[in-house]
Amino acid sequence: MKLICIGNYPPRQCGIATFTENLLSAIETANIVTDETLEIEVVAMNDRDQQYSYPEMVKHTIPDQDKASYVAMAQTINQSGADVCLLQHEFGIFGGDSGLLLLSLLRRLEVPLVVTMHTVLEKPNFHQREVLMRIGQYARSVVVMNPLAIEFLTDIYQIPRERIALIEHGVPDFKQAESKLLPRPDAWKNRVVMLTFGLIGRSKGIETVIRAMPELVKESPQLLYVVLGKTHPNIVKSQGEEYRQSLERMVEEYGLSGHVLFINEYVDELELMSYLKQADIYVTPYWNKAQITSGTLSYAVAAGCAVISTPYWHAESLLGEGRGLFFDFGDYHQLAARIRQLIQDPQQMILLQHKAEAYGRGIVWSQVGAAYLRLFLQQNETPKHEIRPFKSPEVELTHLLRLTDCTSVIQHARSIVPWYKSGYCLDDAARALLVATYWHRKHKDEASRELVIRYLAFIQLMLQKDGNFLNYLSYDKSVNEPDESDDAFGRAYWALGYLIWAAPDDGILQAGLSHFSFATRRLSKLRYARGFANSLMGLYHYVKRYPDQESYLFLADEMAEKLCIRFEQHSRKNWQWFEDSLTYDNGLLPAALYKAYELFGKKRYLEIADKSREFLESKCFVHSWLSLIGNRKWLHFDADYEIFAQQPIDASAMVLLYESAYKATKKPIYIEKMMQSYQWFFGENDLNIGLYDTQSKGCNDGLEEMNVNINQGAESTLAFLLASLVVKDYE
Repeated sequence: MKLICIGNYPPRQCGIATFTENLLSAIETANIVTDETLEIEVVAMNDRDQQYSYPEMVKHTIPDQDKASYVAMAQTINQSGADVCLLQHEFGIFGGDSGLLLLSLLRRLEVPLVVTMHTVLEKPNFHQREVLMRIGQYARSVVVMNPLAIEFLTDIYQIPRERIALIEHGVPDFKQAESKLLPRPDAWKNRVVMLTFGLIGRSKGIETVIRAMPELVKESPQLLYVVLGKTHPNIVKSQGEEYRQSLERMVEEYGLSGHVLFINEYVDELELMSYLKQADIYVTPYWNKAQITSGTLSYAVAAGCAVISTPYWHAESLLGEGRGLFFDFGDYHQLAARIRQLIQDPQQMILLQHKAEAYGRGIVWSQVGAAYLRLFLQQNETPKHEIRPFKSPEVELTHLLRLTDCTSVIQHARSIVPWYKSGYCLDDAARALLVATYWHRKHKDEASRELVIRYLAFIQLMLQKDGNFLNYLSYDKSVNEPDESDDAFGRAYWALGYLIWAAPDDGILQAGLSHFSFATRRLSKLRYARGFANSLMGLYHYVKRYPDQESYLFLADEMAEKLCIRFEQHSRKNWQWFEDSLTYDNGLLPAALYKAYELFGKKRYLEIADKSREFLESKCFVHSWLSLIGNRKWLHFDADYEIFAQQPIDASAMVLLYESAYKATKKPIYIEKMMQSYQWFFGENDLNIGLYDTQSKGCNDGLEEMNVNINQGAESTLAFLLASLVVKDYE
């Protein structure tokens, strides 16, 4: 069997590196009793362009912020002959927000994947939740070290219980290593020694122990508290040694110089075991309850220390059944009482030590390695996880309502909070009117009817005497100079046309007809492709309701002809498009011509719709997922362009394109393409991560290179809602 492991590895100094080294050594040892040969290779993660002198086992490295390296490594692993890929997952190891660059490797991985999850959060942020859910979809087996993590993975991250294995954090065999351990340091002799070890940072809560010491040393002057470990490298880079120095100042202020010892070293395994074995009491005063795994605590238990800890998750699990004592977070008086209790009752201390040591014998590395090996051998018998057939979520207007006030829909948001300073715009009100009308057509509820009236009232407010619209209104209701925007006009005209086709009642219909008719005088002044396309969408819906209105049929035909003329003016051999660049909302241009073909049956409209669609597909479907033109740098003829930042409005336009193509031609392939485009919102995209927020029911603003833009403005949420409502008709 060949195993490839991805994670940190020594000489990089961190807990994951040490864990990975110990685990792989344990797996090698466990394999000795089998008949199989075992080959292990490590793919080590390098942080911030750091380089390390790795041992021979490390065959490859990945710079954590280099996306191309993740993609290349997937191919390397696939071609390596590996039987299993073991991933050590911890937030902070991999590049991108919450390690999302890792997903570009996993989506291409063909080797069975087993994942050790070192952190499972009960309250993840958007990126953390989406990344872990995606990893869970790719893994055949997920290993956790705490029963509570199983509950989190199933309830929060939707990972099936049958794919989760509980294998506790491994520990050294202290009994076997007894003859190699170093003697007790001279400074510890005749002392009651308390110990805390690990990489130091504020989350460790060491100041709580120091604050408990003054009253204790008066009663027990033999008490010594040892803090073993260097400051975490990331903290050193950002803050230096500020925290350690603050602890040293506390020691001086409290007069504890002879009772607190800092050992500022990253010690090897044997030295660490020696320190632990010589300590009497081990303290983990951590501040954060949400710590699902603690290797330091596991080691202390196995060493036979009497452990006193705050009740974080792993401590509650590991120290249950009388294997340790607890004190409340930050409560140094309670901690002092627990320490005093053990000093004054040596028999209780010995009992705790024996219970801890006995438990530790059941989680030694040799047993953990054997458990992992058994899991690997099962992978060939475990079917590859089948992704369930995609089903869109129930559409909810929760976030749209959050963004909507008595005037209209607020343009932008900071995260999920409406940003009132951004005010209102015609574009978003038009999209909102489309969504609200579409919703009411399906649900016939009073709430959406009221939304239709509200958004229509805003469009009415912005309609000017010449048939044009103002585009922006500030939150304090002051208006800007008229903005001659074909796009904004076209969207408003489209929304009014759709309203006429699906008006909730006659009163709303009459208002829509009045505004639509009044704005029609502006059509002759449109100059750009999107103005033609959006207006054509409005005319399409108008004549669907009033097919005998010859003047509007003529206008629809005229808009389609103008689109075709623009196509013919700009297209050439390798550029089949309506403009000299691909920018935003691209799918609406061919979509409008499919609508025109549906109305008029003209071959010219279908041919140009097909040519422009195929050209757009050649840029946006270079992979098996939708890859949109980013607005960081649009595509101009054959020049280079950026795929970031990608916008939900463009994915929504692709959904509308394929719906229009299907309605015009009845070819089932377009329904498949429509669903494929829609899944961009749920992770079938270049970052392999969803944009729809299941908690807020809103849509994030876009895909950046290393993260999702988690602001949830009106345009993004409305684009998602419109696409969702369209797709629901085809499920």
